[in-house]
Amino acid sequence: MEEIGATVVAVYMSMVGFIDPATVSANSGTIADRSRLVAGRLQKTDGEQIFMMPYNPGRHWVLLIVRAKRETVYFLDPLPGHRVVDEEAKNIVNSAIKIYNSHIGRAGRKAVIWKTLSGTPKQPSSVECGYYVMRFMRDIIMDPSLAFENKYAKGNQEASYPKKQLMKSGMNGQRELLNT
Repeated sequence: MEEIGATVVAVYMSMVGFIDPATVSANSGTIADRSRLVAGRLQKTDGEQIFMMPYNPGRHWVLLIVRAKRETVYFLDPLPGHRVVDEEAKNIVNSAIKIYNSHIGRAGRKAVIWKTLSGTPKQPSSVECGYYVMRFMRDIIMDPSLAFENKYAKGNQEASYPKKQLMKSGMNGQRELLNT
């Protein structure tokens, strides 16, 4: 492996962004305020960037991936079974994309496209959701092609993460997170 320069890092950073879950999750302000925060992040890019938005509607973590220019949002949920997107999260992101479209002078679609990626690894019990969401983000970032839609599509079901891998995604293993 060879050393990479700042330009390579900057190019990759222009492809992937993050939205702070503390500013958008449940009980973090009004839906309008949270929508404006998300829209503000989207407006600072050319729209091609994907934004990872960990979201907690209340005692459970999920991951939303927002592609503003495509007006598409991907929903990744580590809980087994057929899960649906929280309506509040949907309202926040839909409104943010409308604000973004207005900002760039585009009419946009009637409705944002929401895709549930049901092929994600599933948590074995009720407490690992946060670890799984962190691991989803790590795995997506580690793939230079950013082909998460194909990787986590229905029918591409992956096994649960081994506990050792999850612990590397947690607070106690943060130094090892990028080294695995």
